[in-house]
Amino acid sequence: MRKTILLAAFSGALALTGCNDQKTAEAPPPPVELTAAAIGHYCGMNVLEHTGPKGQIILASRKEPVWFSSARDAISFTMLPEEPKDISAIYVSDMAKAPDWDKPGTGNWVDARKAFFVVGSRMKGGMGADEAVPFSDKEAAEKFATENGGRVMAFADVPKDYVLGATAETTSSVEEGHAGHADHDTPAAPKGSHAHH
Repeated sequence: MRKTILLAAFSGALALTGCNDQKTAEAPPPPVELTAAAIGHYCGMNVLEHTGPKGQIILASRKEPVWFSSARDAISFTMLPEEPKDISAIYVSDMAKAPDWDKPGTGNWVDARKAFFVVGSRMKGGMGADEAVPFSDKEAAEKFATENGGRVMAFADVPKDYVLGATAETTSSVEEGHAGHADHDTPAAPKGSHAHH
């Protein structure tokens, strides 16, 4: 009987350890502080020199984050078939906590998949292109949209054609891009951004 109790206790402890390990493994790596060393993946320029929200993507296969001069470019990275797919985390500037548009901050990041984006506002991103403006707080996003135009939506609902700059009106979104349902044979570069390679 004692042996059975000890075995049950040991099994229970192993099960709990397994659950804790799983939670630790699933937690995304934290965002990295933005510094002058950050160079935009698509523009090849210093990210700090641009206005508006920024982005960083952390890949499992790379020590340093992939930096973006706009939140929209970070979203486009997730949609383009030629980019790596071992994404551990996607962070964008939390404009609800940004000092201002010109200097959006270096440490106020929000998980892009949990953010609220204002799409179609009058504000332009880092490379002078349309921006998907991210917020951690829905009310802050709605206030921004009231003042600057645009619609508030979740990461998964940001239209693929808005991000990739296609001219055809489509209803596809980020999640459909992840599933591989491309609307175009060859994705276009984001409007206003430099060539991807």
